[in-house]
Amino acid sequence: MGEPVLFVATATAGDEEMKRRIEEHRRVRPATWDTLEVTTQVGSQISQRIGGAKVVIVDCVTLWVNNILDQYADQANEPVNASIVEQKITTEVDELVDCINHTEASFIIVTNEVGLGLVPANRVGRLYRDLLGRVNQLLTERADEVYLMLAGLPVQIKP
Repeated sequence: MGEPVLFVATATAGDEEMKRRIEEHRRVRPATWDTLEVTTQVGSQISQRIGGAKVVIVDCVTLWVNNILDQYADQANEPVNASIVEQKITTEVDELVDCINHTEASFIIVTNEVGLGLVPANRVGRLYRDLLGRVNQLLTERADEVYLMLAGLPVQIKP
C-alpha cells in the first residue's frame, strides 16, 4: 500500500513472557516503519504522530480495549462501573474515527473476535467481551473492507 508506514502498537509488557513477545515484534518489524507505542488515546496520539504516513497499522484493538478497561478494573474487588468504561471507550473510538476521517492515510486495524468462544465465567470477562464486540461493530461500520482471519485464511466480510 506504500510507505511511509506508522505502526501503532498497543501492547503493554505486564510480565516477562509479554515483554519477550513485544521484543520479538519489534525485531521483525521493518526498520523503515515508524512505530508509536501507545496504550490509550490511540486516535489523538496518531493525529500527533502521523506526519506523512500513507499507511497506519493499529495492532491491536483487543489490547487497546483491555488497556482502557484496566484503568477502571477493580483492584479492591469493587464492581466495575460498566457505563463509565463504555463511555470512555466510545470517546476513544470516536477520536480514532475522527483521526481516520481527517487524514489521507489508509488504516489497517487489527482486532480479535472474542464473542465466538465460551461465555466468560466472571463479570469483568463478560464486560470485556461485550465492550470489544461493540468497538468492533463501531469500527467495522465505518470500514470500507473487513476480513476475518480463520486458520490464517482471510475471509472477506465487507463489502
